[in-house]
Amino acid sequence: MGQTGAAVENIADTKAADTSAADAKAANTEAAGGKTARPGREASHGRGRLFVISAPSGAGKTSLVKALLELNPALRVSISYTTRKPRPHEVDGREYYFVSPQEFRDLVERGAFLEHAQVFDNYYGTGRETVERLLAAGTDVVLEIDWQGARQVRAALPECITIFILPPSRDALKDRLTQRRTDSAEVIARRLEDAVDDMSHASEFDYVVVNDRFDRAVADLATIVAGRGEALRKDRESLRPLLRALLAAG
Repeated sequence: MGQTGAAVENIADTKAADTSAADAKAANTEAAGGKTARPGREASHGRGRLFVISAPSGAGKTSLVKALLELNPALRVSISYTTRKPRPHEVDGREYYFVSPQEFRDLVERGAFLEHAQVFDNYYGTGRETVERLLAAGTDVVLEIDWQGARQVRAALPECITIFILPPSRDALKDRLTQRRTDSAEVIARRLEDAVDDMSHASEFDYVVVNDRFDRAVADLATIVAGRGEALRKDRESLRPLLRALLAAG
């Protein structure tokens, strides 16, 4: 094995080992507390449920998922791999596993990803082994991925529960992207353009949550996780005017 291959093996093995102890702790904690019947799509033999959450850039997905995890500590979020550079506040192994493009390609060739996709100029992927281990242990798992990855996960694990997050308007989306102060005006314009395409795939998901008021959006996510999300289905009549406005040209 060459130096590059060996390096990738070491990175993947080390990062998998880092999560193993945490995975075991979560499984032991849940086992100690006892399992209760959970509403919604229930997998067989006590298997955990997989929630896939997607959104256009700037819709608040990461903040909402963080709040959901604080509200429901039994949920586990699967940390994705990415080739993009970490932002100032991000830590390797906490927000993402940050890898080089070559390391990412090697992981793809090894079949290490449940899903992977290119988003803007970077690649993102979800580790297959960690997700499968958590689900087998009866742990409910959350994936924060784009619609391309969600489509791949749905094909591989059709029992997954998918949620799309929408902004209340295009102006709100632009304001949120601008307030980040991490991107140039050109990058923001591109993200807004790509967001329209992202939002056009909302109908592929089981549920749609509108992030108008943050606390209400968190409550909506919690309602879906609790198996009581019928009023948040993607095909509800009240959602149609918003989708038309978000997808309209201009």
